[in-house]
Amino acid sequence: MSRFSLGFLAQRRKGAKFFAITVIVLAVASVSGQSIDPNAPSPVRSNSITGRIAARDLGDARLTDHYYTFTGTPGDLLITVNSTNLNGDIDVFTATTLRPLLKLTVYAENTAPVTKGIYLRKREELILRIEARSPNDDEGTYRLSFGGSFEPILGGPEITEAETPATAETRTPGTNRVSSVGARINEPEPPVTEVATATPTPEPTPEATPEAKPVETPAATPEKSPEAATEKPATVRNTRGRRPVARRPAPRVRETPPAPVEEPKPTPEPAPEVGPRLVIETNDGTLINRSMSTVKRVTVENGQVVVTGKDGKIDRILLVNVVRMSIAP
Repeated sequence: MSRFSLGFLAQRRKGAKFFAITVIVLAVASVSGQSIDPNAPSPVRSNSITGRIAARDLGDARLTDHYYTFTGTPGDLLITVNSTNLNGDIDVFTATTLRPLLKLTVYAENTAPVTKGIYLRKREELILRIEARSPNDDEGTYRLSFGGSFEPILGGPEITEAETPATAETRTPGTNRVSSVGARINEPEPPVTEVATATPTPEPTPEATPEAKPVETPAATPEKSPEAATEKPATVRNTRGRRPVARRPAPRVRETPPAPVEEPKPTPEPAPEVGPRLVIETNDGTLINRSMSTVKRVTVENGQVVVTGKDGKIDRILLVNVVRMSIAP
């Protein structure tokens, strides 16, 4: 074989290898990770995303939430939804204010694609939420395609399905799973982990040591001094009769007369109000009826009727609410 033929075959092999790598990269780019955390939505890298929602156990009415984020530019943003075996809603919010922009309901019986549009006046960072569940024991799938003023998010880390599972379920040990028809689903037994128990080493018993007996010291006998040997004569006391002590009379306690109880003075009745009276009636039914002898002044300030009393109390009534105002005898 000539050198030209060998070079041609090598070029063909390199081209086929490059084509296979390109197809694999495009296939991976079309599948986006599914994030269940609203604070860390999965970025949309291409103009379409696909996802799966696993079926829940019988009696579990919870919905599964998937969150995505992408960018919308000024214009009409088009979203096409194609779902199978799912009941739920698809919502689009603004990322900063969480203002709802679109809501689309999907049904398990309807597998036809549905397209809806959003008109954007400015560039917006958007959050897409898919909230749905499977009505039976089969998993549900969805595919969303974007068009119009859609802009994918380029760069940055991407959340994959291995990092964030599609459905985060916590099961209590000892509980049995059942399907939608009541059949029991056997759970795999947890692996048995052997724990090596360390055998305690016997401690040597200490040998009994003979107790040391205390040394008895003889008590020192006090020596008698020659002075103590001579006994002193006992002193004789003169016993005289003592006079009896006369008892003192108890001191007299002076009785203090009880303090007079002051009777409460009757409160004086207020003097009857005489003279002209100020009458103000408002449209909400409020009626002010006061004697002019208790009013210091009546003024109109900043669209309000201000009534100042001699006791310092001030009443303010909006002028637009006054229906009638008069000073009558």
